[in-house]
Amino acid sequence: MAHTATILLLGSGELGREFVISAKRLGARVIACDAYDNAPAMQVADAREVFSMLDAAALREAAKRHQPDMIVPEIEAIRTEVLAELENEGMNIVPSARAAQLTMNRDAIRDLAADDLGLVTSRYRYATTLEEVRIGAERTGFPCVIKPVMSSSGKGQSKVETEDGLEEAWDYAVANMRGDRARVIVEEFIDFDYEITLLTVRHAGGISFCPPIGHRQERGDYQESWQPAAMSEAALEKAQDMAATVTEALKGGGKGWGLYGVEFFVRGDDVIFSELSPRPHDTGMVTMISQDLSEFDLHARAVMGLPVPVGIATCPAASAVILADRDSEEFAFDGLDAALGLEGDVDVRLFGKPATRPYRRMGVALASADDTDAARDLAAEAAKLIRIRYRE
Repeated sequence: MAHTATILLLGSGELGREFVISAKRLGARVIACDAYDNAPAMQVADAREVFSMLDAAALREAAKRHQPDMIVPEIEAIRTEVLAELENEGMNIVPSARAAQLTMNRDAIRDLAADDLGLVTSRYRYATTLEEVRIGAERTGFPCVIKPVMSSSGKGQSKVETEDGLEEAWDYAVANMRGDRARVIVEEFIDFDYEITLLTVRHAGGISFCPPIGHRQERGDYQESWQPAAMSEAALEKAQDMAATVTEALKGGGKGWGLYGVEFFVRGDDVIFSELSPRPHDTGMVTMISQDLSEFDLHARAVMGLPVPVGIATCPAASAVILADRDSEEFAFDGLDAALGLEGDVDVRLFGKPATRPYRRMGVALASADDTDAARDLAAEAAKLIRIRYRE
């Protein structure tokens, strides 16, 4: 069978699963890779590879054996120096090896934004010991936020109100970090009005922005998101300008095509850069119901060099996560009929993860309505109706 492109996907979680579906609708062949077998994206891909993305030899061997048209990272914890080598050898890294290298670690992307590009950020310091954490907190003041420079989905992040909480926060950050660096960022706590994700698409025709997505977090991980988030024209313009600036700087030796999730804190008309992911964003799962082209469709189009609309319209919609509360490999879902039977526009995505653990995201409820407040209520109600039944 002829294919439009061969894609090597590095990381096969729920975001990768939706990307695979979008790419295959456009005729691509996808090889999904992850450290464990039967990961969500593997279940819908053409082929799979099981190895740690931090294993340099295994990563290079997979790339050389499959000779993909593009390598698409879906996670941060990747041996990014291998991606840089492969890019120098002529392989297409999405959106670029530079983007993967700088966003794998919060320190690199923060230094780029604050020092090189002059974007507005919070005060921050790095720390590799508890004593350095204490010094950093003296600079930022209390409350402050402590998080690993490398983690995913907010793991290891905590807000510290007083000096007495620093040791516990340091231990929690180190225990939940990814990679082999015991390094954290001590960050000023921003008293923001709200936070947004601005999905930014760089593609063959230029740059496009999705309407802003509001979201609420707990334990550093998103619990619900909604689109469009209400914000002033002045604030939106600042966010778009900063997103365009930082994503342009990540092109490196690649084309820079792809979808980026750029996060901001917003206070009135003031916008403060927070973080960036050079790939679909978890808060952007709301686009599976709010937009005709989801963030995964847009990412697939962009990386494959296909047309992307300059303006992306939405309807008011929301997402709410479905979480596990324990470790198990024997479980089932109840309540799907009740959730989908609610009055209104409701949908559900179950991710197909083979095991549960406390606070692991196992699915998401989606809803659209006349306004985002009604959509949030409907999505939250649907998520509560879906229960995980454990078989132990």
